[in-house]
Amino acid sequence: MTPSVGSPRRPLARRRVAWLAGWLALALIVTPLAAGEAQPARSTHRVGLIFTTAPVAEMAGPVPAHPFPRAFLRTLAELGYVEGQNLDYMPRSAEGRFERLGGLVRELLDRKVDVIVVPGDELPVLARAATSTVPIVMMSFSDPVALGLVSSFARPGGNITGISRTASPDIEAKRVQLLKEAFPSIRRVAYLGTKPDWQGPFGQSAQAAARDLGISLLPAELDPADYPRAFAGIVRERPDALFVAQNTSNFAQRKRIADFALANRLPSVYHTHEFAQAGGLMSYGADLTDLYRRAAVYVDKILKGARPGDLPVEHPSTFELIVNMKTARALGLEIPQPILLRADHVIQ
Repeated sequence: MTPSVGSPRRPLARRRVAWLAGWLALALIVTPLAAGEAQPARSTHRVGLIFTTAPVAEMAGPVPAHPFPRAFLRTLAELGYVEGQNLDYMPRSAEGRFERLGGLVRELLDRKVDVIVVPGDELPVLARAATSTVPIVMMSFSDPVALGLVSSFARPGGNITGISRTASPDIEAKRVQLLKEAFPSIRRVAYLGTKPDWQGPFGQSAQAAARDLGISLLPAELDPADYPRAFAGIVRERPDALFVAQNTSNFAQRKRIADFALANRLPSVYHTHEFAQAGGLMSYGADLTDLYRRAAVYVDKILKGARPGDLPVEHPSTFELIVNMKTARALGLEIPQPILLRADHVIQ
């Protein structure tokens, strides 16, 4: 029997059909994967926030009880970062045990955070010493250049940037002037702060303003672990008023300090409205809630690829004067009308 002309080609045709079928099956598998790669799931960003004294329970949750992390998370949400979706928010607090701060920094680094947010002076210094690679967003009380944290405000360099919570040491002079304007008869004012506070540029600014106004500024050297000793020194000096330096310890002990001033009938001035809310007489300084909102903006820029060293360190843009009239009445003091008219908020 003579074979047909097409018979020798049939095995080849069958192999070609099988080959094409195999590629079609592979294409059906690969195509959905390629589509998934074109629209990748959003990665989860790990952001750590460390406090010195607030209970960590007040920092936790999608809507924290504490106003600072609440403002921070709200701003992050507005920028597209939602806890449980693309944000892993890691709050930590030493809860007043300052010796724990270094361990908390290391703990977050071990958790491979993408950014660490730290307030005050001690925490940025500890964080900067612990890592030269993980981005750090600070909210420093003092001059971060003087602290050695950044090279300059315009170009910080390294892995840290953020906000200096005071525009310049001159703000301490303004607080001294506020105290004198409110109570022209004062002559002796106790200065509650650490030795570095007193000797540094902010303490020097307060001392210069006091000299210009004819005030004797009396240093009540503070050991953060021994407030009773500092308080006893102030009582011995019998000052006319109290000036409270800005540092992490004083902020943490604001209620205790305000109670001391009230018990000893001392007009007092502080650096944030949280002191006035705790019973302090007057405060003048940056709006800290606003600073946490701005810290969230830094975090957003870093997570989108910006290098911390290229992001300029900012100064506060919003300052507020708070007067606690309830405390004024308890002390039997009359606050001059011009100060009340300038006040951003009067606590009744």
